[in-house]
Amino acid sequence: MRLYNTLSGTKEKFVTSGDEVKTYVCGVTPYTETHMGHAMSNIIFDVVRRFFLFRGYRVRYVQNITDVDDKIIERATARGVPPSELAHEYTERFFQEMDRLNVLRADVNPRATEEIPVIVEMVQALIDKGHAYAAGGSVYFRIQTVPNYGQLSRRSVDTMIADTSLSRLDEKEHPMDFALWKAAKAGEPSWDSPWGPGRPGWHIECSAMVRKHLGESIDIHGGGLDLVFPHHENEIAQSESYSEVKPFARYWMHNGLLQFDKEKMSKSLGNLVTVREALEKNSPDGLRVFVLSSHYRSPLTYSEDALQAAEKNVDRLRQAAAHEAIFDASDESIDVDHFFDRFVKAMDDDFNTPRALVILYELAREINRRGSVGANTAAAQETLRQLSKVLGLTLNPIDHAIPDQDHIARAVSTYASSGDDHGTTTQDTHDVRTSIDNLIALRARLSRERRWQEADALRHELEEAGVVLEDSPQGTRWKVKPRAFAGERR
Repeated sequence: MRLYNTLSGTKEKFVTSGDEVKTYVCGVTPYTETHMGHAMSNIIFDVVRRFFLFRGYRVRYVQNITDVDDKIIERATARGVPPSELAHEYTERFFQEMDRLNVLRADVNPRATEEIPVIVEMVQALIDKGHAYAAGGSVYFRIQTVPNYGQLSRRSVDTMIADTSLSRLDEKEHPMDFALWKAAKAGEPSWDSPWGPGRPGWHIECSAMVRKHLGESIDIHGGGLDLVFPHHENEIAQSESYSEVKPFARYWMHNGLLQFDKEKMSKSLGNLVTVREALEKNSPDGLRVFVLSSHYRSPLTYSEDALQAAEKNVDRLRQAAAHEAIFDASDESIDVDHFFDRFVKAMDDDFNTPRALVILYELAREINRRGSVGANTAAAQETLRQLSKVLGLTLNPIDHAIPDQDHIARAVSTYASSGDDHGTTTQDTHDVRTSIDNLIALRARLSRERRWQEADALRHELEEAGVVLEDSPQGTRWKVKPRAFAGERR
């Protein structure tokens, strides 16, 4: 396996430091709805984890919850509720929506408010070592004690200072010193500390959680590209200064950002799409394929066209996985090993999911072009399901996507009155499906009788009802085009 390491700027051979892959991924600050930017990062690192497991590694996966933060306090104050209540509400929503997207739960989800003792201990140790200092009830990290500060983001301290938004000194010795502990303000949650009541800074919580749950040095640290500076840069500085163990993380992985037409998706711009909204129009598998169709380090543009393309591609995979196996002595063999090896090679190359998906589509095409499934093709189906699972795809049928029953009933009534009655319908789903089969049989007869215009009109009627026909030399198959994915029949 070769991974792109942000720290070195190159692809490096992956070698674990022990008997398990110690992985830490930055989590959410739960003060609002989980959005597709969160989903993108969580899907990507879920696949990273799944592939390591698939390759036979043991994985220890930790993802934090920043449940005390300025934004949480501001939102809670506006709503008139305690910050802890607001954070708990949105944390639970986050877990529920990641569950719907088939994202595996982390081995540990430490919360900042539950890690105060280890944070305080780490801050005090940094003071004792001369890397931090107390001022006005707060504690700041001295960046000038770190000669290679800026190594991850490849920025010099002088360049950072030139950014006027970072140049206020306040109580700090240096403009770039950052808060490890923030003095309490009236009405805000706080905890006791040797420097007075306050709460942890953003950066220190991750370093403390890594040390507690994974150790002084880990294999992989992940997160969005927007976290490289200052968050991950500061994590390196404070963690390596505390432990004197280098490197803090051996591989740094960062996913690209979600955007609308080259415009970053952000709360400030008001162009966020929540996971809940996305799942109303798309299946969980469809959203995963949308994310994984772009390489994880690249920006991803959110568009209806891209989402529709993802759903169509998932349908191809579902169709191939759902063929029922029957005995067929003439079943043509599919070179399963060829597809399997190519898939693994693609994923070994810095988790190249776009290439891996193309390989799955090719395997699905080989399966779908067969009219029946014998033992050989059944083995290919099992491989398709196995490799799809590596990408977190369930390929489950969308059982809540049903045809427009009223539309089907009108079509049956129309053709019955014209003398071409091929069945009746009721509101029962089974009878609706029987009626669809009968209408397809009628269309086939109309085609044989060269009544092309009527056959096309019937196909159009079915499409209007949400029924998509797929003609092949073996006959016509149909499926329902999903219209809603919220988990309810509509």
